[in-house]
Parts: sequence; structure tokens; C-alpha cells
Amino acid sequence: MAPQADNAGMKRHVFWIFLGLLLYDPSVQAAVQQNRAAQQQSHAEIRAAAETFVHAQTHTLPGQVTIKVSEIDRRIALPACPALEAFLPPGGQLLGNSSVGVRCTGPKPWTMFVPVQVKVSASLLIASRPLQQGHVLQDEDIASQSGELTHAGILTNPAQAVGKVLKFGVGAGQVLKQDMLRAPYAVTQGQTVQLHVEGEGFMIHSEGQALGNAAEGQSVQIRTSSGQVVSGVAKSGGMVEVRPNRMPTGNVR
Repeated sequence: MAPQADNAGMKRHVFWIFLGLLLYDPSVQAAVQQNRAAQQQSHAEIRAAAETFVHAQTHTLPGQVTIKVSEIDRRIALPACPALEAFLPPGGQLLGNSSVGVRCTGPKPWTMFVPVQVKVSASLLIASRPLQQGHVLQDEDIASQSGELTHAGILTNPAQAVGKVLKFGVGAGQVLKQDMLRAPYAVTQGQTVQLHVEGEGFMIHSEGQALGNAAEGQSVQIRTSSGQVVSGVAKSGGMVEVRPNRMPTGNVR
């Protein structure tokens, strides 16, 4: 019985030696690594999906856009996905340091966020001189300087500013932004306006008094000569358009 036991032990010993040599064979190791890589999502593809998304979302921005997508931690291993979908997280903006979500909606869903940096070099609008609150901007009030868009709302085209009214005073050289400006009022509080009401088969013209300020296209309340209050949409030339469903019961006089 002893020789048979020795033979069995020898066979097991040879088997483990052979298995060890097989596992340490470079070609076997390469095959194992390739198989493992095929089952994991490529980081390069995730970064490419994020970069493609950022390019698509920023190609209309003025100036020169530079995009940098950060490397992904090598320790992160995700199941391979047949189709990647990139998206912007709620409240995110693609200016400065931000992040883009990339998700897989396949059989093994996952989501990760990739840090990105978006720099936009453009010609920014600035005030050419000190300007007071309520001033209506003209071409001579505006100059430009090279700079970087740090957030949405910075103006780069004079057409965005000329004819608009400053909500507050600005100093010379100050960068102009959308939230500094408003459209000029088409109707002002206390102004006598022309009411225009048009419905199916009828048309009414009357006068009233504006109860507030409104730019063209904005809603404003009007008190008619009979004391009724109606809501309408401000138009140019001191006209307010009233929809029949916004009229109170009774005639507008």
C-alpha cells in the first residue's frame, strides 16, 4: 500500500507544480488579464463619452473653448457597458471646474461622475465709463476686453446690451452681466394705456391706467375707467393686449 500512496502523492505534487508553471506563464497571464479587461468597462471610453458630451454642450459658446477631462482612479472597476450615456447633473454648469455624469443603463447599471474643467476665452463686454442706475446703454457706453467666462450670464455681444436699462450703477471697466440689465419698460405705473381686447367675433378698444411697470411681453394689471382691474400683456406704444378669459364679468369701459 505504501508505494501506491507515494505515487498518489507524487501525482498531486506534479499537478501543483504544473499548475503553478501554467499560471506563471506570461501568455497565460496575458490571457487572464485580457479576459478580466473584457469584463470591465474601459476608463478611456468613459472619459471619451464625457468629453464628447462637453464638446456638444459648449460648441455654441463664444470664444475659444478648452476642455480637460480628469483621469479616473485605476482602482475603480465597473462592469462593461454596451452603451454609455453622459449627462449634466442637476444644477451643474459646464464652465470652470465641474463634473459630468456617465451612466450605464444595461443589465448591470452603474453611474459615476467624471471631473472636467472647461475654460472659455472670449471678448467680454465692459462699461467704457461710469454709468448710473436707469441708464439706457448705447454703443459708446460699451467696450471689450479679453478674459475668461467664469459663469453663465457674462455678456460678449453688444447686441445683448444696447438698448437695455441698468438696474444699478456700474464703474468704468466693470464686466457687464445679464442680471445687471433689464428691458426698457413699454408701460409704466400710472400711465394711461390703450386696452385692446379681441375675441371670437368681437374687438374692443378702451383706455385704462397701468398699476405697475412692464417691459414688452410682460404681464401688467390695468384699472379700467369703470374701476375694474384686468390683466394684459404690455405691447409697444403704450398698448396692452387683454385676453377675453382674463376679463372680469361685465364690459370693459
